[in-house]
Amino acid sequence: MKRIAAALCAVLLALPVWALEPSEQLDDPALEARARVLDHEIRCVQCQSEAVASSNANWAQDARKVIRERILAGDSNAMVKAFFVERYGEFVLMDPPKTGSNLLLWLAAPAMALLGIVVGFGFLRTRSQAGSDQDRLSAEEEARLQSILHAED
Repeated sequence: MKRIAAALCAVLLALPVWALEPSEQLDDPALEARARVLDHEIRCVQCQSEAVASSNANWAQDARKVIRERILAGDSNAMVKAFFVERYGEFVLMDPPKTGSNLLLWLAAPAMALLGIVVGFGFLRTRSQAGSDQDRLSAEEEARLQSILHAED
């Protein structure tokens, strides 16, 4: 039973490898290595959460073919990425550049977390100070309490 489970896990983990069809591969190993790097850097716009390397969507298959065609045409990796960015925007990159409006998105989460910590700390500090003031009795209340306590003796 353990062997069957291990074999099943191995098959499931190897599924992304099957995304690239043998007919899509380049004959030159160096060019194919470049293409595979680009396959992992370009997002499938149909799946939106996968790189074209691991997607079986029709768009991803076409993108892998275009990547290889552009490499064979002599484009550099940057030129291939620029080709896709020009057509689909920076969203097509798995790791978009951290400049311009993207910088705002990259910094928004840490800024909001920091703001939450500052506001929470301020709230707790104000609440603890207000609670200590409310816990104290005025002189009149203290005298009244003492008279009640001594009246019971």
